[in-house]
Amino acid sequence: MKLVSAHATNYRNIIDSNSVNVGQTTCLVGKNEAGKSAFLKALEGLRSTDVTFKDYGKVENYPRRLLADYSQQHPHGPAKVMQTYWELDIADIKVVEHELGEGCLKGTRIGVSKGYESETTSWDIDVDDGKVLQHLYKTSALTPEEIAPTSAAKTTDKVHEALAGLSSRTAGQEQVMATIGKFRKKRALLRALDIISERMPKFMYFSHYDRMSGALSINQLNHDKQNNIEMSSGDRVFLDFLEYAGTTLDDLAQTMQFEELNAKCEAAALRITDQIFEYWTQNDELKIRVVFSEGKSGDKPPFNAGPVARARVENSLHGVTVPFSERSAGFIWFFSFLAKFAQIRKTHGNVILLLDEPGLTLHGTAQLDLLRFFKEQIAPKHQVIWSTHSPFMVPADDLASVRTVEDVVQLDKRGRKMSIGTKIRPDVLTTDPQTNFPIFGAMGFEITQTLVIGKNTLLVEGASDILYLQAASAALKAADKPHLSSAWAICPAGGIDKVLPFVRLFYGNKLNVAVLTDFERGQKRRLEDLHKAALLEHDRIILATEIAGKEEADIEDFFEPSFFVDLVNKTYDLKDGHELTVEKLEAADTTTTRIVKKAEAYFKLLPNTIPEYSHYDPSLYLLQHPELLKGKGKPVQESLARFISAFERIAKFIAS
Repeated sequence: MKLVSAHATNYRNIIDSNSVNVGQTTCLVGKNEAGKSAFLKALEGLRSTDVTFKDYGKVENYPRRLLADYSQQHPHGPAKVMQTYWELDIADIKVVEHELGEGCLKGTRIGVSKGYESETTSWDIDVDDGKVLQHLYKTSALTPEEIAPTSAAKTTDKVHEALAGLSSRTAGQEQVMATIGKFRKKRALLRALDIISERMPKFMYFSHYDRMSGALSINQLNHDKQNNIEMSSGDRVFLDFLEYAGTTLDDLAQTMQFEELNAKCEAAALRITDQIFEYWTQNDELKIRVVFSEGKSGDKPPFNAGPVARARVENSLHGVTVPFSERSAGFIWFFSFLAKFAQIRKTHGNVILLLDEPGLTLHGTAQLDLLRFFKEQIAPKHQVIWSTHSPFMVPADDLASVRTVEDVVQLDKRGRKMSIGTKIRPDVLTTDPQTNFPIFGAMGFEITQTLVIGKNTLLVEGASDILYLQAASAALKAADKPHLSSAWAICPAGGIDKVLPFVRLFYGNKLNVAVLTDFERGQKRRLEDLHKAALLEHDRIILATEIAGKEEADIEDFFEPSFFVDLVNKTYDLKDGHELTVEKLEAADTTTTRIVKKAEAYFKLLPNTIPEYSHYDPSLYLLQHPELLKGKGKPVQESLARFISAFERIAKFIAS
């Protein structure tokens, strides 16, 4: 079965997260304190691999500012924390139908939820008792006469009750009763639930703070266990590693056969190390050694007596070994994660990984290695959800799997800031710029990597320019008119003042570069500097003003005002007197001819309930609604004519 959506409510800084669609891989992007960890912990609490995580803890985790009103807010029972929906796969259905009969499940999607003041989950699953009874009667070979006493009973528990009331029963009737008697509360629904529950994955939560300890005192751990003292997360990871190697804490406390233990741990360490170095490109001269020895009196307590397990890292290049804790935090985290994951997978089988800021201490290229590990080693067998604020941990080639996490703040009637809690959204281009920063950073890095090996590079100002060019080019290509060649790699350079540094940065790569850039009067000096550098021919620098026929222009000025107004109205669903018109647009700011600046000025006049104008919103809307560019009217045709003019000029410089 596969998790398809998760909806968190009433947990820490989450009031209502929105329902979050979950794929095979899902990346949560947001600022510090946005609520990423809260969402992952709420999801873990549904069914955790951590046996100590039993209930959510109302006092500790219910939104503190609302705790005093808990009873009034939830008069009918405990507040719900997590609602999930799962899709059953063919294997799940076959297992249920094997016992309860073909067609016994009325659907393939089930709901599982959990709230405060409970250690158990609630299930939403629909079972057809009629199909179950047909199956039971058939497998028990009951005759119509034997079925007759149960004709008024429509559920398995009622059938059992009817048969139990008979003074005598046939062998077939006894068999039906025996089968139903094995169901929890004699109900087919609960039997189906129990079967599926056994197959439901558990959640393994692992944060960037979870790093394996460098040494374990077996006596100290045994003492802590006997006295119910909570083990540190680092010791827990070390113990997971030892269990993966084939030994337990009790074995360690009783055995003195260090050679056997050393052999097991060496084998386990080598296996995990081999996995690491398939994806660890920072230094391939490292090896993990885990050895057992007796504590020495000169060591620090509790490592000065009894059996002690120590992890060390050998660097074959320098011929030295050092304690595990003295290696880089990134390497320690990577090994710790693989050790934990290996043991959890060994004991729990199918798990869903919840990784909180994974690889935070890794170098950027090592984070890319970690992403590759997720894609190649984890995703084929396990769902994985991770949070990050690093551009290198955002899958730029799969932005559909990215969800933005933001602690949304609104103003009340008196203009005071008021948090409405964490919101998680799939639209990665229409959120707070600071939230989006890692996403755009990832996109920029991905594009830059393409440029290094690309042949033809078109520089534009920003991401919205890319979307407008793609939308217009697609419409023109469909109409068999001049469009932008797919050979061009489009890169957002950030404006005319960023073009020169960009060209200098990649000059040695012999890229074929053309520029399509916005222009305003204050940038004249920048343009002159670009010309003087003589790194690009003048004709390769195409100004939006030259296409739009204005002294100042952005790519938005390629559009006829009436078309642009219609696009903005549709993007923001402006109505009830707030609709933008060409007249309103012109009057909003008479000091500029730039259509986008006029739009920004108009939105400042609108109520706070309407979002601020963003360059990205209309461009994304146009890309998602290509039918807007299929019209035969004058506004559409004249707008497309300007794009044709730009594309024809750009086409002159393409290298074959």
